Amino acid sequence: MQHPAIVFMGTPDFAVASLDTLYRSGCPIAGVVTAPDKPAGRGLPVSQSAVKKYALENNLKILQPEKLRAPQFLRELVALKADLQVVVAFRMLPEVVWNMPPMGTINLHGSLLPQYRGAAPINWALINGERVTGVTTFKLQHEIDTGNILLQETIIIGDDETAGDLYNRMKEIGAVLILKTVQELAEGKLKSIPQKLPDSDHQATLKSAPKLTTETCKIDWSKNVDETYNLIRGLSPYPAAFTVLNNKTLKIFKAEKEIVHHTVSPGEFETDKKTFLKFACKDGWVSVSALQLEGKKKMSTAEFLRGYHF
Repeated sequence: MQHPAIVFMGTPDFAVASLDTLYRSGCPIAGVVTAPDKPAGRGLPVSQSAVKKYALENNLKILQPEKLRAPQFLRELVALKADLQVVVAFRMLPEVVWNMPPMGTINLHGSLLPQYRGAAPINWALINGERVTGVTTFKLQHEIDTGNILLQETIIIGDDETAGDLYNRMKEIGAVLILKTVQELAEGKLKSIPQKLPDSDHQATLKSAPKLTTETCKIDWSKNVDETYNLIRGLSPYPAAFTVLNNKTLKIFKAEKEIVHHTVSPGEFETDKKTFLKFACKDGWVSVSALQLEGKKKMSTAEFLRGYHF
């Protein structure tokens, strides 16, 4: 089987797993498109994307366009003569780019589409307490995350799994699915199928994954323990759920659930000032085990309590 010549587009380490799998499997990588370098702090070297670092290590051709419609970039992209473009964790492409190669452009998305279309599918699946998610490869078209599905792989979510844990598992599972998609497209045996939306009477069952905001991350202690716990793990390690402790932002990365009856107001906390710090929810407590107070480093609750004066 002859592999198609691929232009790979991606930026973070999530994308590196797919690029590495394609490259090691013998797929010809005609070029890599990634984000421009970012200026770092004073005296620090310019920050390069994880994908660029990988491409440099493996002598792959790199394009870093500021604008995806720029004539110079489009000329360079045409010159690469790709059969197929593969997109993993990149930005939204204009049609002039995604429609360029003869085999089109495929994308990897971190959910079982059409569920959780949007920028943060891993986070929202956990925040909503899902037991199952997955990865999808699909053909790019005009509207974001709406293209015809090629392949899907289901992933069972662990009860205590965080967004960081799921991210690390998903990037490896997704990389395998990307390779399988490319191989089956090359063999001509993969048929794309339109995304099946819920019936018009059940539109509420279609869940989205919008960009995370500060408001998303703020803990509402009047909710129940399960909802609060899922928010914390769904935003850990980044951007992290937070509350306010003595007028300072307190990020919470890890916690345990205690579902018990109490008469304490939601948001009130209890501590022995040595080993535990727990906040009241509607139907119990959330006991914090890893946190970061504004202006301090991330630490365990025991470390925090040793140095904090209430």
